[in-house]
Amino acid sequence: MQAIETRDAPTAAGHYSQAIVHNGVVYVAGQLPIDPKDKNRPVGSIEEQTERTLRNVEAILVAAGSGLDRVLQMTIYISDIELWGGVNAAYSRVMGGHKPARAVVPVKDLHYGYQIEIQAIAAAG
Repeated sequence: MQAIETRDAPTAAGHYSQAIVHNGVVYVAGQLPIDPKDKNRPVGSIEEQTERTLRNVEAILVAAGSGLDRVLQMTIYISDIELWGGVNAAYSRVMGGHKPARAVVPVKDLHYGYQIEIQAIAAAG
């Protein structure tokens, strides 16, 4: 197993790695829409949060030798199912024609007042 850490995504704030690579698969920990270069943690619209979160996932995947085009499955946690339209619009723009398996899980609250968290599983290499 190989732990992945990159400064291009938020640093792990607890006892976990940004991602783990094992047997050709990258497991990305849940990511929030934190801009690693902005300590103010702005929230923004759900579309902005979705894109920022996906860019964090992407940065970690790139550090692991993978990319968004190699994602096998994503789990998206959102604080209100009514946000789904905005999430899906931003997700479609970022992911383009690639359509990995996906689950959407409504949750009550997320850290720092954010409305979305995304974790991913991707093929390495």
